[in-house]
Amino acid sequence: MCRSIVTLRGADEATNEEVEAAALQFVRKVSGHRTPSRANQAVFERAVAEIADVTRRLLDELITPPGAKPPAMARSRVVARAKRAQAHEPA
Repeated sequence: MCRSIVTLRGADEATNEEVEAAALQFVRKVSGHRTPSRANQAVFERAVAEIADVTRRLLDELITPPGAKPPAMARSRVVARAKRAQAHEPA
């Protein structure tokens, strides 16, 4: 599968931005298009939105058995969150 898609399940809940980014990467990989043509724009965007919705439901409904440790947050998520926080800090 695409290496750009990271594990979203973990101790910290995935943000909507992270879910949408993973959905976009999935659609790009499956369709073979980084940017769709105008003729395919609507179907491309609809696929991203639907996959993001299904992904959010999956993450919301997964149950971690008692005593089980949730997976660690992927390093790429940690780095991306740190960059976002740094960009929003007042100078």
